[in-house]
Amino acid sequence: MSGQRPTFVKVCGLTQEQQIDWAVELGYDAIGIVVTPRSKRYCPPGRALELAGYARGRIPVFAVALTYAETAGIAGHVDTVQIYESAPVPNLALASGVPPERPEALQYFFYDASAGSGVFADIPAWVMDVPGRVVIAGGLDEHNVAGVVEAFGPYGVDVSSSVETAPGVKSRERMAAFIAAARTPGRGGA
Repeated sequence: MSGQRPTFVKVCGLTQEQQIDWAVELGYDAIGIVVTPRSKRYCPPGRALELAGYARGRIPVFAVALTYAETAGIAGHVDTVQIYESAPVPNLALASGVPPERPEALQYFFYDASAGSGVFADIPAWVMDVPGRVVIAGGLDEHNVAGVVEAFGPYGVDVSSSVETAPGVKSRERMAAFIAAARTPGRGGA
């Protein structure tokens, strides 16, 4: 299939402006700022707003949390709200390990059975049948992402812990290796 679009690649858990610069320089399609206090990559609302402001106009921003309530302080300042529950918002990216009930109501569906833990597990075949923008997340790294893209042909992939040296501390080199692997040649000429 010539002319197939490149895989959408998002890097999540950014905590510093320099990491946003790297994401832009390396060609990532979006970034995620984690606003759930239960995460090791948590950004309090004030800091999350600073990062979202810094990224505005340069790269789309996802506010990432477990519940919609946790995004309340930043939801109006980001492009997409990525949560693990359904909510009546137009810019919803639902993250789940089970099929969405109303995929047509979602901006994105993130298949993530790890619930943000970064543990890779076998991906069920039903993921290929979900319509719309399906993004696979959970334990992806530079070594397994090309195989996942080849096998499932998702709209996109999402990475966090495997491009870090410590929680919230991204490595430019690891970010570069991941996006290169995610967009590996041989996938429809991409």
